[in-house]
Amino acid sequence: MKQFSSASILLLLCRWLVPAQAQISSLATLHDFAGGSKLAQPAISREVVTDKPFSVVGPRGALLGQQNGIYEAWIFPWKIISGMRITAEMQDYPVTIDVNQHAAWVDVTPDHTTITYSHANFTVKQIMTAPKETPDYAGVLVCYKIQAVRPITLTFSFEPVMQRMWPAESGDHPSPEWVRTAGGSGFYILHDAFPDHYAALAMPRAEPGILPPYQERAAAWPLQFVLHYDPRKDADKLFPLLVTFAGHTQGVFKEEVAKGLSALDSVAESIYRKNESYYQAFLAQYTSIDTPDPELNAEFSWAETAIDQLRVRTQEDRNREALTAGFVASGDSARPGFGWFFGRDALWSLYAVNSYGDFETTRQEIAFLLQHQRADGKIMHEWSQTAGMVDWKSLPYEYAAADSTPLLLMAVDDYLKISGDAAFVRANWDALARAWQFETSHVSVGGIYNNQQGSGWVESWVPSMPHQEIYLAALDEQASLAFADLAQTSGHSDLAQSAKQRAVKIGDVIEKEYFLAATGFYAFSHNDDGSTDDTPTIFPSVAWWDGSFKLGHTDPMFTRWASSEFSTDWGTRILSDRVSFYDPISYHQGTVWPLYTGWASLAEYRAGYVLSGYAHLMQNANLTWAQDPGSVTELLSGQFYQALGRSTAHQLWSSAMVISPVLRGMFGLEWNAASHTLTITPHLPADWKTATIHHLPFGESDVDLTFTRRGRDLIVQASGTSAEKMHLQSRAVGARIEGATLNIPLPAAEVAIAAHLPAFGQETRQMKVLNQQSTSNGITLTLAAPALSRQTLVLRQNIANMKVHAEGAQIGAAIDGLQSITVDFPVGEGYVTKTVKFSW
Repeated sequence: MKQFSSASILLLLCRWLVPAQAQISSLATLHDFAGGSKLAQPAISREVVTDKPFSVVGPRGALLGQQNGIYEAWIFPWKIISGMRITAEMQDYPVTIDVNQHAAWVDVTPDHTTITYSHANFTVKQIMTAPKETPDYAGVLVCYKIQAVRPITLTFSFEPVMQRMWPAESGDHPSPEWVRTAGGSGFYILHDAFPDHYAALAMPRAEPGILPPYQERAAAWPLQFVLHYDPRKDADKLFPLLVTFAGHTQGVFKEEVAKGLSALDSVAESIYRKNESYYQAFLAQYTSIDTPDPELNAEFSWAETAIDQLRVRTQEDRNREALTAGFVASGDSARPGFGWFFGRDALWSLYAVNSYGDFETTRQEIAFLLQHQRADGKIMHEWSQTAGMVDWKSLPYEYAAADSTPLLLMAVDDYLKISGDAAFVRANWDALARAWQFETSHVSVGGIYNNQQGSGWVESWVPSMPHQEIYLAALDEQASLAFADLAQTSGHSDLAQSAKQRAVKIGDVIEKEYFLAATGFYAFSHNDDGSTDDTPTIFPSVAWWDGSFKLGHTDPMFTRWASSEFSTDWGTRILSDRVSFYDPISYHQGTVWPLYTGWASLAEYRAGYVLSGYAHLMQNANLTWAQDPGSVTELLSGQFYQALGRSTAHQLWSSAMVISPVLRGMFGLEWNAASHTLTITPHLPADWKTATIHHLPFGESDVDLTFTRRGRDLIVQASGTSAEKMHLQSRAVGARIEGATLNIPLPAAEVAIAAHLPAFGQETRQMKVLNQQSTSNGITLTLAAPALSRQTLVLRQNIANMKVHAEGAQIGAAIDGLQSITVDFPVGEGYVTKTVKFSW
């Protein structure tokens, strides 16, 4: 059986605290391990919601649980223990306390999560970390800080699991053995049914709990550590709980285990320091935003760190990390959410990774995907962390999806445009050409890539699976242009020209075969017999994804996407709620995915529906605080604001869909490092005066961009090492370039809308901006809101003392150039529409 290098979890009592003074804050101060220096990090600090999840994930392990503090511990790819609970017995207090029922507060920063248990007699802090840069034997780090009024005995109870991640075979149940050491303490060894693997757990100074004698009937007893704490003697002492996992060694392996546990204890402080330093450097190195919205600034940084936390070491090459799709506690299963490697999930997310400048993550991910490329060129869909332990190719998962192949070409071209790394493209040219060959040789309607090579998007559909989705068709067009760029860069101009011609042909075929003139929408799919599935879906929005393509007809499709037919107050449904088979809790027939919301937002920004684009962007961003703190969840109900119970709470592409709409939509950025050109077509909220992007990647360096309103102009100034060689340009009409400064004309007036999530359990009731039209002397908005409701907007005047007239709304007094606008909606059923006009 395959041997694994040692890995481990270190759970350690430590002395630092995270102040918990605000419900949600964008900045927290963390004392280092010794209580010395202070570092500023984005933070979430609030009361626990006991049934909401948390995740602490790193390259070698994870702690996954609920905010009541109960968790499971993984050393990839093994689940070692689950159901960690704490009880307390106090001196002269005849009641046993369930400590987890006293979970009171949660503090989250990128490098750790703390759950505080609060009782009148004691406080226990459970501080959890997944180290990024540590030896193989350190998978995660959990620290406990204990304070008590009187002596207290804490019992840590947990279930030994020793189960491999799905789908690898595992033994029935581990056999625990207590090994006593000098001084009266000891450690547990968990013997697996497979004799070449074990885990060991120790808590120095703790006693074992239940040790049933062999004469007893078989029963599921928890393992326990019993810790006696006396505040007069132990206030400043550490009580480390150490866990290791490895293959058996020859000879006296118990002595080797004891040495390994001791080694873990000795490096605890350095493990913590390195993790803290890693995130300090990460946040300083990569892109950040500084806007008038401090929560959005923090949400942007959280999205970056949430993505980075999902980099996991591969089992085949322990020096390589790849992106996993997401994590949530596994319960009694061996599937911690989607905690293995997915092709399309990573490729959609690389657009975010590229745009904040983590090029090494992109290169490692592409190398991993190309390592698993099929001989005929197809790109993988799924690779479990235990795929190498089973006959993975006999299972239907590895190449189950068709879209990974075009997405690979698109993501690599996006990397090229931002980084300028032509050498990487040339080095991987043969694999890229094989992917192109596969894509272009598996076609049907109009010569477009089809679903016969795996699912395009949906994995189930009514009445039957589609033959060729518009989703795949739109990706095929964009992948054709991407390959043309890659081919030109690699010196294959003939292939580049043919790929460009193919892109044009695909665009023509989509308009001819998919556009439905009767409804103004695009069909969901097309069949070989010429029929179409006319279900209105969100999938046409992907046509605007990389900025190289767009569909020819926008209205009324964008209007319907913005309306309550598609848009809830927390994101975008996969399809119209008027479809006969709409089901708000169905994975593919009605739920809200932040992924779809991100697609829609970017499409809206690029097509000129910027107010709805902003609403969708902020829905995704605000989900950062909603479930697993600091992460964006996988999917939510299409009817009520609540995540599905099985939603993967720390989802890769959900966090990515905060970053891409911010940088590529709101700030309107398009890179071309090869031509030293950065195109900026921003759509900043009307109530923002200034904004700054720090460390925006461009080629081999980065640049800062500052946006400042000045009368009728938005001034964009570039600074930094790349600014001197950079050519700025804009798609905005009338934009003027003066060296490293871009002057973009602003309209005489602009409108802003508020953005916030509803209370959990609510249905959709917020105002929707269905359409917006601007001229030189006016703005026309088509709005929808519940009948008889009163809604508000903000109007900015970019010309001093301009007299604005409103039709269908009331204008309030001006304060610093901003005026409150009140809109009263008429009588009716459900949502009603109203047109509001501003003229000057």
